Amino acid sequence: LEILVTILNENDNSPVFAQTNLTRDVPEDTKVDTAIVAREELSATDADLDTIYYELTTTVQDTDGYFAIRGVNNPEIYLQKALDYDKFNSATLLLYARDRPVTSPEQAHTATATITIVIKQSDTRAPWFLPCSCLHNDTSVCISSPYSGRVNIAEMSTDPLLLEPGPIYAVDPDYTIRERIVYSIVGGNTDGVFSVDADTGNLTMNKIVTSPDSFLLQVMATQVNSVRKYSVATVEIKVISKSDYPPYFEKGVYNGTVFVGLPQRSFVYQAGDPSTPLVITAMDKDFPDV
Repeated sequence: LEILVTILNENDNSPVFAQTNLTRDVPEDTKVDTAIVAREELSATDADLDTIYYELTTTVQDTDGYFAIRGVNNPEIYLQKALDYDKFNSATLLLYARDRPVTSPEQAHTATATITIVIKQSDTRAPWFLPCSCLHNDTSVCISSPYSGRVNIAEMSTDPLLLEPGPIYAVDPDYTIRERIVYSIVGGNTDGVFSVDADTGNLTMNKIVTSPDSFLLQVMATQVNSVRKYSVATVEIKVISKSDYPPYFEKGVYNGTVFVGLPQRSFVYQAGDPSTPLVITAMDKDFPDV
């Protein structure tokens, strides 16, 4: 008597990941479609020799759609959308491995692996001159105003010039990198009147100016690691006559008269002389003929 026994493989084992926790550092400027975690590192095994079906989700708000797997049977994780360090700098992904399709009515066994993605800021932006204001609340774009200052005609200043809204200063907006910035004047410096300190950005004079004029300097801030990462700011320097005296009023007290019922912008008249408008006069000894 020959008895043939067939042993049926019962689905009684869950898929198993070789590693259930992985961490990857991903540069911010990683190209879209780049593999982040290889298939070999994420493939699960099943003692029942079942086909494994994968699903990837994210647990961090606003990080959905950036990472994906190649296919339902291929767990390689790749970058699906360009990263922005200012939006988020980490993500936690959950990779599920099932021995049945998600839509299958049969009971499925599931394994889970956690993948932590750490975004590393890349040196992607040119220097920002400060102070600056973000455009439309977008922290990736910051617009600065021109600098301005004054020098006296025929007078040599040995100190750094005082500028508005502040001294010339630029930073690397990729703030976790903070590349060193150097400064130079690239335009508007007629006759080489001014110099800028390459390290501090302080603006000083090389020689006196003998005529009332103005200079519109172009100052460039460049990252030392890349001459292609630079910004240019405008610095307007006005040449004025020296002022030794403050202005003063011709009188210490002025008395005037107004009439009830007059419309706005009506004259105020001198007290005691209702036919003569009140005139307030200021004088300046620096300008005796004015």
